[in-house]
Amino acid sequence: MGSIIAIDPGRDKCGVAILSEDGTFAEDVIKTDTLCAWVSESRRKYSDAPVIIGNGTGSQSAYERLRTECGVEPLIVEEYKTTEEARKRYWKENPPAGWRRLLPTSMQVPPVPVDGYVAVILAERYQNARKEES
Repeated sequence: MGSIIAIDPGRDKCGVAILSEDGTFAEDVIKTDTLCAWVSESRRKYSDAPVIIGNGTGSQSAYERLRTECGVEPLIVEEYKTTEEARKRYWKENPPAGWRRLLPTSMQVPPVPVDGYVAVILAERYQNARKEES
């Protein structure tokens, strides 16, 4: 299996990620109205990569948009509890500093959107499901 293009759809913004076979990834948060351009560019670089999309908020309209405007048939992945997982991952990679390190991270809100991390988690879920099928 090669790379995976993953999307966490939203009304105003989308988390996007590209997960490589070795587990390395690039993630970002983009405006929803630039999604087709981002997917087109990613497909040029990773032509054989499947495009996956989470089934949460905004997924139906993003799914239809990808199919009709972008000409991509995305695969749907379960998005249950990915936001909580993404917050944990964010804090693990970006531990609070100063007095904030005294507060449990479960009581803090990350200072940036974690939608990109959600997209990475979706890609990992898809990758793991494919490995189990093999």
